[in-house]
Amino acid sequence: MEYKDYYKILGVNKNAEKEEIKKAYRKLARQYHPDVNPDNKAAEEKFKELNEAYEVLSDPDKRKKYDQFGASWKQYSRSGGRPEDYDWNQWAAGQGGGGYTRTVTQEELEQILGKDFGDIFGSGGMGSGGMGGFSDFFETLFGGMGQRAPGYSGRKRVVRAQRGQDREHNVQISLEDAFHGTTIQLQWEDGKRIESKIPPGVHTGSRVRLSGQGDPGMEGSQAGDLYLKIHVKPDPVFKRDKDDLKIDLPVDLYTVVLGGKVNVQTIDKSVELTIPAGTTNGKTFRLRGLGMPKLRSPKERGNLYATVNVQIPKDLSAEEKKLFEELKNIRK
Repeated sequence: MEYKDYYKILGVNKNAEKEEIKKAYRKLARQYHPDVNPDNKAAEEKFKELNEAYEVLSDPDKRKKYDQFGASWKQYSRSGGRPEDYDWNQWAAGQGGGGYTRTVTQEELEQILGKDFGDIFGSGGMGSGGMGGFSDFFETLFGGMGQRAPGYSGRKRVVRAQRGQDREHNVQISLEDAFHGTTIQLQWEDGKRIESKIPPGVHTGSRVRLSGQGDPGMEGSQAGDLYLKIHVKPDPVFKRDKDDLKIDLPVDLYTVVLGGKVNVQTIDKSVELTIPAGTTNGKTFRLRGLGMPKLRSPKERGNLYATVNVQIPKDLSAEEKKLFEELKNIRK
């Protein structure tokens, strides 16, 4: 059986304080997390080792036992003994009690690695048990399920409670639904139905969390969460820029030349806009507070930007053409 040097795995010395151990684990866990290193088996194994090392060194009782074993193992190795000949009975967890083990939960990961860690990596809860279990070395010392010495009869394996896995589901809504907020209903293949409110102001990429609607937990543990990932479909009239809306405003030639008023259809009502005389094509007017509601403060809204698109008259009558010719001559 391979001896695990947990201090070396975390890169700390044997006198390291609890906060130093936590800091080292935090740094390395972020580096080797499987969601940062997809399909990288080496990184996955390293992450499992880090979890196992932190499980031991962050627990005063486990750390004490591990340090005692380490001293004995070091002395035995110096004497030239072989690992397979070592007397594991004196350390096996089943012999001396203390057969209880657990994994690092998602809540603990968030506390250690930062509150946003779960959102960044989506599924979260990647404790050691959730990635294939602890090593034989750990199980022998603390879990009673590692390699047993001849004649050893430890207690049965403890099934660890494990939080259910989080799930993500894509939801498409219209810009109008994103403006007003809406309620959607989801139905799974097993017949389960879920109803969820989508708040005003969501945008593409927003996530709505439904607590406890993910996969069920093991051994009565808490279920995971369901995250609805929002995609707002393109709108034929309005273009969205965060909380602002943009619109092309058709204005006839006479109004931009002489000035006047035009009606502007915003996303929820019609307003009147004054066009100054001599307004040029492409001029943009800002209509304050007529954009999208802000997600965290729905009573506040972004702005609407209306860009003038001058409409040139077509199919002029003979009289109209004559008037334009006269105007042309006057301005010469």
